[in-house]
Amino acid sequence: MRLCIVVVAGALVITAAVVGVAPRLWKVVNAHVETPVALPPWEGIAKRTYVYDRAGNEIAAYELENSQPVLISQIPQPVIQAVLAVEDREFYNHHGVNIRGLFRATLSNFEGGARQGASTITQQVVKVEYLGGLERDGRYKLLQIIYALRLEKERTKDEILERYLNTIYFGNNTYGIQAASEVYFGKKVEDLTLVEGTFLAGLIQAPSSYDPIRRPQQSKRRFGEALDAVADVGLMEAPEANSIKVCLDPPEDSTVIAQCTNSWQIPEVVQTIAEKKITRTHFSEEVKSYLLNKSNLLGETYQERYNKLFRGGLSIYTTLDPIAQTAAENARATQLPVNTAGIETAIVSLDSKTGAVRAMVGGKPFVAGRNEVNMALAPRQTGSSIKMFILAAAVQAGVQNDDLLDGTLPCTLPNPDDPENPFVVEQGVSRPLGPVDEMTWYSINCAFGRLSQMVGLDRVVDTTYRMAHNLYLYPERNPAEREPLRPYASFATGANEMSPLDMASGAQTLANNGLHMDPYYIESISGADGSVLYQHQDDGVAVLTPEAAAKTTNIMAGVLISGTARRSALEGRVAAAKTGTQDNNTNSWMVGFTPELVTAVWVGHPDKYLPMVNIPEFLAVGVDNVVGGTFPSRIWKAAMDAALVGQPATFFPTPPANTRASMRLYLPGNDCLTPITAPPTQTSTPTETVPADPTATTVPTTTTSTTTSTTSTTLVPPIPGVITDLNTTVPRGVVDPTWPVPTIDPALYTVGSC
Repeated sequence: MRLCIVVVAGALVITAAVVGVAPRLWKVVNAHVETPVALPPWEGIAKRTYVYDRAGNEIAAYELENSQPVLISQIPQPVIQAVLAVEDREFYNHHGVNIRGLFRATLSNFEGGARQGASTITQQVVKVEYLGGLERDGRYKLLQIIYALRLEKERTKDEILERYLNTIYFGNNTYGIQAASEVYFGKKVEDLTLVEGTFLAGLIQAPSSYDPIRRPQQSKRRFGEALDAVADVGLMEAPEANSIKVCLDPPEDSTVIAQCTNSWQIPEVVQTIAEKKITRTHFSEEVKSYLLNKSNLLGETYQERYNKLFRGGLSIYTTLDPIAQTAAENARATQLPVNTAGIETAIVSLDSKTGAVRAMVGGKPFVAGRNEVNMALAPRQTGSSIKMFILAAAVQAGVQNDDLLDGTLPCTLPNPDDPENPFVVEQGVSRPLGPVDEMTWYSINCAFGRLSQMVGLDRVVDTTYRMAHNLYLYPERNPAEREPLRPYASFATGANEMSPLDMASGAQTLANNGLHMDPYYIESISGADGSVLYQHQDDGVAVLTPEAAAKTTNIMAGVLISGTARRSALEGRVAAAKTGTQDNNTNSWMVGFTPELVTAVWVGHPDKYLPMVNIPEFLAVGVDNVVGGTFPSRIWKAAMDAALVGQPATFFPTPPANTRASMRLYLPGNDCLTPITAPPTQTSTPTETVPADPTATTVPTTTTSTTTSTTSTTLVPPIPGVITDLNTTVPRGVVDPTWPVPTIDPALYTVGSC
């Protein structure tokens, strides 16, 4: 009786299907009497993109769907046979459509045995490759049959099966058997067993319904059915299959439970292959952001870049040096005590010659949804570390290391953009008149506050932009995205905000003899076929003359010899540096370099400007106030020493000798001069002097700053040793790097406040 019911029911189903599709079938047949159905070519299977460090280690993987294509020869034969036993036993015998399979599946399902699908593997491939998005009506089924028959003529059985095993969905964002092998068993497909292959074969019919992680009971039931199918075709003995099934849910029998102690169980958590376990980092996340949002290396449109990055099977070779990265991470872990105040550090190391990012520590380790802010790219106030840009601009303009500056504290300096509120410096170290190099070593605020205005605040800003230029810092950037650098009177004490990457980028210009190289993350990108899609190349931009860079570097080397970082000199190699501490100890810095490597270190609170004073964990190691010469310098030294182990020590270029005697630097309008003796006879000042640099910006009669305007009918650069009647050192808007800084002979004049 049951057999009769099944036969009648099957006949009715087939009759209904024929009646429903007959009109369309007639149209299709007549429309293609002369032209066969042409199948579009298979599109490439989505492939995971891998990211490698400088040494070839895998450091990241980007994917939209977890798809890892393999060759059919890589899949163990028992696993293939298990899939065929569960999904399509007649695969190698039919021509794409299996009519007998339809009746057998119907009968088996009515009898309650292992459920079998009516579609062949070929039809399932057709559904995925050609029929996505079509309405599931009679025409859909007809097209599936026609395409399956055509596909069997155009492709071999092994090609179809390989495509199937690489594209079928196994749940938990796994597409293909290699991805499923990794996620459910933490192993490569080559290592799968028959039992594991049987379990995966059972998932194919309904991977969400049989998800072992979210629906373990349904998954166990389906696995039992798959075991029956495998045993039915002789791949496994029935007693063995039954033993596994019993142990999936053993009865409350101590004997049975004991026998099942080491029995096979379904996976309960997502796995990974041990050697491929990858942790997301601030560096790898920034590489992804760069390729998607900050460059067109992968295409002109966002969608094109997105598809290539997540589905294109690219190989991305980055600049990250595992030795330098480990050194930076260890320096963070060993030199900055764990603290309840939330104080953290960010570190960036660049190759001195190329600008390649060798290490990046963005504060706390990256955790998706909880700690994603990369402090290595976050602008913060710089304290005195910004003085290296003022020094470089001054030296480029002709200032010598032995020229004299007044560093007496307190000091009141002009505020060009707000004359009613002068800039008053009351904090820091006071130092009487002395040479520029000593004012740098001891980071004297009043000296550099004066020097910044002698050089010209607009020129200091321009020099900083050019020395530190990078993806995130450039003068044309939209102010809504990032606050631009401004010619503040308080520039020398850190009023502008810079990131560790910005500071390292600026120091790289000095380390590379004045040639600036933009920091970069990626050396090359290869496509899935091995072709080179991108190769980094940068000729650099000459920002400083080699002579000016050498002189500036030579001055900054004293910071590590007798200055604020004297306890952090490197082992057996030359280096130059500048420390910085913001008001109230809210941010502290160390930026230093050798001819091989540049490293910038920031220490502070990631979310607020918290005074780093009397923190218990820091007091325990003898640090009551965190300044640049404490934790930042210690971290810098630990990172640099470890990163440079094994590299030969090289030397900075020797700076040229000074070409004149030491002079006194003064600030016109703020410093008033009194002759000691009658001044020497002077030639008349020319009415106009063309800037020495022919490429320098032409200065109009009226120049405008960020908030005020000044007018001058004639622009005359100061002549060394000659007093002019200009009220400012450099007219606003002038950024010519060769415009001289006013000087006088200290033997001829005394200087006092006006």
